[in-house]
Amino acid sequence: MIQQIIFALVAVVAFGIAFKKYLSVYRNIKLGKEEKITGDKGKRINNTILIALGQKKMFKRPLAATMHMFIYVAFIFTQIELVEIFVDGLAGQHRFFYDYLGGFYTLLISFIEILSLGALIATFTFLARRNLLKLPRFVKPEMEGWPKLDGNLILYAEFLLVMFIFLMNSSDMAHHSGDYGFVISNFTYPLFENFSDSTLHILERIGWWGHILIVFAFLNYLPFSKHLHIMLAFPNTYFAKLEKKGEMENMPEVQTEVASMFDPNAAFAEPDLDAPIPKFGASDIFDLSWRHLLGAYTCTECGRCTSMCPANLTGKKLSPRKIMMDTRDRMEEVGKNIETNKTEFIRDDQKETTSVLSKENYDDGKNLFDYITEEELRACTTCNACVEACPVMINPLDIIIELRRNLILEQSKSPEEWNSMFNTIENNGAPWAFSPDDRDKWIVDLLQNEN
Repeated sequence: MIQQIIFALVAVVAFGIAFKKYLSVYRNIKLGKEEKITGDKGKRINNTILIALGQKKMFKRPLAATMHMFIYVAFIFTQIELVEIFVDGLAGQHRFFYDYLGGFYTLLISFIEILSLGALIATFTFLARRNLLKLPRFVKPEMEGWPKLDGNLILYAEFLLVMFIFLMNSSDMAHHSGDYGFVISNFTYPLFENFSDSTLHILERIGWWGHILIVFAFLNYLPFSKHLHIMLAFPNTYFAKLEKKGEMENMPEVQTEVASMFDPNAAFAEPDLDAPIPKFGASDIFDLSWRHLLGAYTCTECGRCTSMCPANLTGKKLSPRKIMMDTRDRMEEVGKNIETNKTEFIRDDQKETTSVLSKENYDDGKNLFDYITEEELRACTTCNACVEACPVMINPLDIIIELRRNLILEQSKSPEEWNSMFNTIENNGAPWAFSPDDRDKWIVDLLQNEN
């Protein structure tokens, strides 16, 4: 009974703390602008099944995909055993489903053990890739410090999780003279045969409690980690853009202005003096869509986007992965200030009317440009390589374009070479300093010479 009470208390505390943090993640995502999601729902569901669940895009790199698949599939099927642990913990039972499922139970746990062994091999492989082989995409500047530690911590936890599973099963089989017949533990339980019954019981309990405590710790660790993609990959893939990758989102204000240029009556139309002043592009997370912010939290920091970025490959500072990480860091900073109601960040013109900090009145004197430099944004060629490479359909390019629009249209910050190009496009309809007639003159001259 004491163990049941302890288990229930630990579970309630773990889920309570986790719920609070997951709620803050949701609130942070909602700091973005509202965006109505349209498009073919069937295609969205299909993308979710193939890409988020089936990990279709991962297999463009077969070795990493195979290793990741072992961990991923083991994670899914281990939840079956986790259900039994919960039932046993709350009901005070031991292997509750064994008597009901019989041989199928042995088959199921054996399958989980095989997957766990594969996950263990994959864990060592990933640790070696990160720390011994030091693959280039894992040693970029943005991966120093916490991101590197985060990537290793979850692999250490995976190792402990598998070890506790085998300790639990092997000592339990030794205690029952090998009756369960689990396929991997059949080879390991003889190591425990000479132990006393009380020692075997203690070892089994260490494995049982170790397994569930790692799970509870993992549940609470996820919101602080890149591994939040385990949950958010599904909604992110579902809500991802369905338009062709080369299709950029237009700015309504610019579209209206251009359309008025082709309307003779537009020059005589009375302007709406009460209309709000439009803002071009984005300077902070409040100007981005909630879908962009969801993508930032979904980022796996795998670096596939950066490893395929032609700007990064030529030595420029741009890293699409860093763009997503910086956006997430800014969200965390703003969200924490709002959650703790730091009233010093209420906009000056609102301080006399409210004492509650919100996204509508937030002003800490900072924005995304304090995280992402102009040099990074200008290096982007808008080639969509990062979008194509992402295994969970994150779109760093959308954020880059929005920030660059703000730099140029709001802050008038663009290189002199760009300004010359903008002027010639406006005057000549092309980036070259020649009128359309002058550009076509060579064709006229060629035809005249032929005649």
